[in-house]
Amino acid sequence: MKVEIICIGDELLIGQTINTNVSWIGFEFMNYGVKVNFSSVIKDSRADIIYSLDVAINRSDLVIITGGLGPTKDDITKNVLSEYFNSELQINKDVLKRVKEYFDKRKLKILDVNINQALVPKGSTVLMNDLGTAPGMWFDIKDKVVISLPGVPYEMKEIMKKQVFPLLKNKFKFQSLFQRTILFQGVGESYIANIIDDLEKIMLAKNINFAYLPSNSIVRLRLSAKDNIVNKELIDSIILKIKKRFPFNFFGEDDDTLSDIVGRLLIDKKNTIGAVESCTGGGFSKEIVRISGSSQYFKGSIICYSNLIKMNLLDIQKLDLDTYGAVSDIVVKKMAINGRKKLGVDYCISLSGIAGPRGGNKEKPVGLVWIGIAGPKRVRVKRFLFSDNRERNIQKSIFSALNLLRCELLDINTEKK
Repeated sequence: MKVEIICIGDELLIGQTINTNVSWIGFEFMNYGVKVNFSSVIKDSRADIIYSLDVAINRSDLVIITGGLGPTKDDITKNVLSEYFNSELQINKDVLKRVKEYFDKRKLKILDVNINQALVPKGSTVLMNDLGTAPGMWFDIKDKVVISLPGVPYEMKEIMKKQVFPLLKNKFKFQSLFQRTILFQGVGESYIANIIDDLEKIMLAKNINFAYLPSNSIVRLRLSAKDNIVNKELIDSIILKIKKRFPFNFFGEDDDTLSDIVGRLLIDKKNTIGAVESCTGGGFSKEIVRISGSSQYFKGSIICYSNLIKMNLLDIQKLDLDTYGAVSDIVVKKMAINGRKKLGVDYCISLSGIAGPRGGNKEKPVGLVWIGIAGPKRVRVKRFLFSDNRERNIQKSIFSALNLLRCELLDINTEKK
């Protein structure tokens, strides 16, 4: 089975919008043992849509189109599809009802262009959009399928998960896969590969597929094979061995996030946390409160970007700042200790570093970050040296602090890393 994705939108081509739809669709198809063969990004123009459809239908069994279904005049995909399949647009009563309910619920005036969202090519199968006004459309061409979906990622994903994949499983024969993804923080893919070289050889010999999926400070390692008892047991045993080799870096599986795992640990232990942030400017706290229910354990933070605020709000001595500098183990340790007292929490995380690109020197280069944790039993401070990119340094600081907190809650000795 060959799958092709066509993404429509000038905003994608000029870099105004990042195209996340292709990566999401490709990853979801992998869960069904199907690889996407082709993908392209084109302008919202009649000629380009027709040409791309001709090419895609000729070489692929399934073509998924995203984008170009908005209510404005520049969104012409629906009209072109109607022409391409020698059909005509007609109002779908169910879609029209949904559109009207969408506007009534928000107490907004419905316009003619909004009503036109209910126009769909005659003969197509309508895929209802529960999160927006533009429906998806399914076209059968003999033994092939063309599907047109909204370009808005969360609308597209909802239609794919609830409607498209169930229909596709009835249309095409999918290979059933068993797969698990394990997650690491603070370690590179090459280092992981070196440590588990013997396990990789076993996987290759047993036809277990594996892929490293790195992002900023997080590495995902996906293991997959045909869905049967033997492969399940083998993958489970390999993952157990990998976990034991990375007690500090391994933190979860599949859709887990560090902030969610830390939150669950804090709830289980009935502990509270707070933060004292300098170089991350509130980013750590933002990541914590991203999780629903975080009010059960997160009490607040102090953003002390300047030395004056460190002195006035955290009682950090000027002598320490002058002697050791704000980016030092001494100051970060006192930030965590004093922050714990000020915020009245069980654990306080402190962060101070040189995010860059300016401000570094030979002794304290850009990317140097100190992270501290003050808790009921002890105070720990750890040094990190990241890159010369400001945004990445901030993100790595946030995730490193979360992982240090996870290790502290689980009583994992981070000095053995």
